[in-house]
Amino acid sequence: MKAYFSDRMGAALLMAPLLLFLGAAYAWPFFGVVNWSFTLPEPGLGQYGTLLSDPLVQSVFVRTLRIAAIVTIVSVAAAYAITVVWVRGTPAQRVVAEFCILVPFWISVLTRAFGWVALLSNRGLFNTWLQAIGFISEPLTLVRNEFGVIVGMTHFLIPFAVFPLASSMRGLDDRVLLAARGLGSSRMRTFWSVFVPMTRSGIIGSALIVFVFSLGFFVTPAILGGGRSVMIAELIYLRIFQSPDWGLGAAISVVLVLFVGALMALLFRYVRPKQLI
Repeated sequence: MKAYFSDRMGAALLMAPLLLFLGAAYAWPFFGVVNWSFTLPEPGLGQYGTLLSDPLVQSVFVRTLRIAAIVTIVSVAAAYAITVVWVRGTPAQRVVAEFCILVPFWISVLTRAFGWVALLSNRGLFNTWLQAIGFISEPLTLVRNEFGVIVGMTHFLIPFAVFPLASSMRGLDDRVLLAARGLGSSRMRTFWSVFVPMTRSGIIGSALIVFVFSLGFFVTPAILGGGRSVMIAELIYLRIFQSPDWGLGAAISVVLVLFVGALMALLFRYVRPKQLI
C-alpha cells in the first residue's frame, strides 16, 4: 500500500509541470475572457441577453452549425472512401492515396483558401473552362457564399478525418469479412452490413474531430465567404477588433467553448473513450 501511494505521488509530481503549463496557457486566459463577458461594457448578464435576443448573432450561430454539419458529413464520407483505398487497396493505390492524404499538410491553409478563390471565382479556372466548352453562358457564383466556404473547409478537413478511420479499419479482423463472404454474402452486402458497422468507432471519432474544427474555423470562411457567410469565429474577431465590443465577443467565445465541451462530454458519456482512438 505504501509503495502504491508512493508511485501515485511520483506520477502526480511528474504531471504537475504539465498541468501548471496548461492552466497558465489555457485556463487562466479563458477565465479572463469569462470575466470580460460579465463586466464589459458594464457588469451583468447583458451580453448573454444579447446572444438570446440579437437576430444577427442567432443567424451566425445557426449558419455555423449548418455549415459544420454539412462539412462533417461530406468530409467523413470522402475520407471513408479514401481510407478504404489507403488501407485495403493495392500497393499502387495505397501510394496514391497516401500522397493525396499527406500533400495537403504541406500547404498552408491560407494558400489553399486563395487557391480555391483562383479556381472558383467568376474569372477562375472552373468558370472559364465551363464557358469555353459552352456549358454555361454566365459564370456561376461559387465563392463569397456558403458553397465556397463548404468546399474550402471540406478540402482542408478531409485529411484529419482519415486517421481515426484508418486506425479503426486496420484493427478489423479479416476473418470476419471472410466468414461473411463464405456464408454467401456479396461484396456490397459485406461492406455495408459488416465492414461499415465494425468501423463505427472511427466514423464517430472522425465526425467529432471535423465538427469541432469546423465550429472554430476562421481563415477559410473569411476568405471564401467574402464577408457574406460569417461564422462564429469571424464574428468574434469582428466584435473584438473592429466594433469593438469586447463583452459580446467574449460572451460568444464562452458559449462556443461551453458548447464544444458539452458536445465532447455527451460523446464520452455515450461512447466508450477507446472507440474514439
